[in-house]
Amino acid sequence: MPGGRLTQQERQQIALGVADGLAYAEIARRLDRPTSTITREVMRNGGPAGYRADLAHRATEHRAHRRKQATPRGPQASPQAHGRDPEAVRAYEETFTTLLMASGLPKMMARVLTCLYTTDAGSLTASELVQRLQVSPASISKAIAFLESQGLVRRERDERRRERYIVDDDVWYQSMIASARSTAQLAETARQGVGILGPDTPAATRLENIARFVDFVSESITRAADQAREILYTKAEPTSGGTATPSSDRG
Repeated sequence: MPGGRLTQQERQQIALGVADGLAYAEIARRLDRPTSTITREVMRNGGPAGYRADLAHRATEHRAHRRKQATPRGPQASPQAHGRDPEAVRAYEETFTTLLMASGLPKMMARVLTCLYTTDAGSLTASELVQRLQVSPASISKAIAFLESQGLVRRERDERRRERYIVDDDVWYQSMIASARSTAQLAETARQGVGILGPDTPAATRLENIARFVDFVSESITRAADQAREILYTKAEPTSGGTATPSSDRG
């Protein structure tokens, strides 16, 4: 499988594939590239509706040039915590951001959320986010306001009276429960159509089957989320051999 950056010819093939409505996995197969590479390339360069090979290639070269100018060389480079590989961390952050964008989050909101999730403390100040993401304070403020409205982050003041933005362990549980409620509402709406269209008609049978299916999925999501909630509070504890084992600090 080839590695390295995408070539301009490969980007042209991606643009053609997107225009033809091909799945990212199919485009990746034709180029012998990972699907994540294609997904990340399209989502960070205009998305399916706005991807253009020439603009994507130019933007990538510009980003590479900026990184080259901004990255300290030799002994001046700041070390990563826990001996992490800075390049591997950066690549992972891009992948996680792309995944959040594919789920519907705008790019800046996805970048901020990724930054918070991949920070050991799980919280950062506005100035720390500005420094890490190299964007304006206004961009951070707008992103935080959106994420807060969605219940994905919260804010509190630290001992120095600075506002810190925090990702809570419970966010994913609340997100799953909200999804289950939305799914249950779909089942209720489908059943309303049964009475309107007539219980013995093919259309009503189809809607009733949809409602039964959605009910099952919604109940399964809720039950699984409740059963697995404690996993979100599991902390890593070092063992005598130097490895970590999960444990929960709740109840």
